[in-house]
Amino acid sequence: MENTDLTKSPSLSAVRNLILGRAIAILLLLTTSWAWYSGTFRVSFQELPSGLFQVFLVSLGLSVVYFVAAHLVGSLVWQLRVQFLVDALIVTWLVWLTGDLSSPYITLFIVLIGVSSIYLRPFWTLMLAFASVALFLGLAVAIAFSILESANPAQPIGKIVQIASFHIVAFLVVGLLAARLSERRFSGEQLKETAKSLANLRALHERIVESIRSGLITTDLDGTIYTVNQSASEITGYTADSLVGTSAFRLFGDLSEPIRLSVGADMIGEQLPRFEADLATPEGFAVRVGYSVCQLLSEENEANGYIITFQDLTEIRTMEESVRRKDRLAAVGRVGAGLAHEIRNPLGAMRGAIQVLESATPPESMQADLMGIILRESDRLNSIITNFLSYARPKVGDFTDVDIGEAIRDTITLLKHGPDVSDKHSFKEVLPSSPVFISADITQIKQVFWNLARNALNAMPEGGTLTIGVFPIPVNRVRITFEDTGVGMSPEQVESLFEPFSKSTTGGTGLGLSIVYQIIRDHSGVINVRSSEGEGTVITIELPVENVKRPEPESPVEAEIEPPADDAERSRLTEYLNVRNRDK
Repeated sequence: MENTDLTKSPSLSAVRNLILGRAIAILLLLTTSWAWYSGTFRVSFQELPSGLFQVFLVSLGLSVVYFVAAHLVGSLVWQLRVQFLVDALIVTWLVWLTGDLSSPYITLFIVLIGVSSIYLRPFWTLMLAFASVALFLGLAVAIAFSILESANPAQPIGKIVQIASFHIVAFLVVGLLAARLSERRFSGEQLKETAKSLANLRALHERIVESIRSGLITTDLDGTIYTVNQSASEITGYTADSLVGTSAFRLFGDLSEPIRLSVGADMIGEQLPRFEADLATPEGFAVRVGYSVCQLLSEENEANGYIITFQDLTEIRTMEESVRRKDRLAAVGRVGAGLAHEIRNPLGAMRGAIQVLESATPPESMQADLMGIILRESDRLNSIITNFLSYARPKVGDFTDVDIGEAIRDTITLLKHGPDVSDKHSFKEVLPSSPVFISADITQIKQVFWNLARNALNAMPEGGTLTIGVFPIPVNRVRITFEDTGVGMSPEQVESLFEPFSKSTTGGTGLGLSIVYQIIRDHSGVINVRSSEGEGTVITIELPVENVKRPEPESPVEAEIEPPADDAERSRLTEYLNVRNRDK
């Protein structure tokens, strides 16, 4: 039976073409028949049999009916079937009127069957061939038994059987060939439709995969990559062409254990586990990604590869570290406030007491020298506490328009004349041609540049190149980079670089970069570090160009702990000491 779902219904234009072609064929047959019976091309209705003319008029009238029905009736498939069946009846009528078994129009049956293969499916093409056989055979039987009057002299039954058999075999052979042609034509259309559907599905699949904001990589069972989406290229920094054909182990490291755990979780219906790894971009940047692995199954439900989906966690981890760092800085501030309260007030009282005692001590005596030492050390201790509090609670800066390029040039000029710079050190400036202004505290910004440049020089004891660059970037920001060719740092050192009192690669206390971090934070900026041992360090700062939100002053620690010893306290202390000396 016919499967009508395999192809779409014929179009209205195809039906109209058939109707128009039929009308043209009728007119051509009318013209040739006219010439056939008249023996000349002279137009004369008397030479044309009236029955033949009626056949042509009926055919033309039916063509008009077909044309109207094609625009009014819904099912075009059944219209085509009915049209071809009616055509077979008209051809039978025409054959009977023009000499029955010896009619030259018997060939029209073969033409009709052949044309039907263009419009009908194989089954209906073959049915039309059988219908033509039945009609022609019925005509032959009717002529043989004188049921219908023949236009020719009566012929022997054997002759009728011979002629009928020959034409019936021809109709059947043509019908089989036409059905085969129809099958191939419809198979070709099915193939085109299938190929089009597959192309659309593939395009839809590619659009869906490319629109996913997570990286997606598919591999075979050996881990060889064969598809990469756009997000994966953006996250890893590698183009799809450079990744296809390489091993996923190159990006994610050893995936044996994640694959084993993921396959095991999938088999028992549990949620796929998540893993994290560090990827290295072509530029050497470390990207922290979270990824999951699942099996890629074939239509037979057999594993033929893996799908790796991953997301860039670098910014999230950076934010988490920033929050932890701010918590640590807040803790340091609270500790600093407590230390100032507990140390600075007694220190002020001790200093006041020493000053009173010093006034009653001979200037050249050993006691006077010792008191002088105590006063100097108390001043140094007070200075240490003041510096620590400046870090814990930095003062709000005086924000003005600052030319970044000029500030960098001033820093480099100072560095070149410093004792840490040798002939083996070189400086490279990558600055824009036009000035780049930001709203900042010029003193604090220069302090940032100075500390970063000094650290870079200290990381290059055997010499090297320090490259300082300024690059305007989108969203109204500017990027400043400090790149050295020094000894570099381990991942652990990079992680704790901005923590106070961290282990320093240059032998310092670790407060310098902590102050740098806090200044950048107060300027609504971000600072990032990329470093590898033996390959140097790159520190990147991003600052807003304008519309900087000025940091609000926090509850000042200085107000809580500033000079604890005032004049009234000093007077009371002096009176106490005088009374004590008089009692002695």
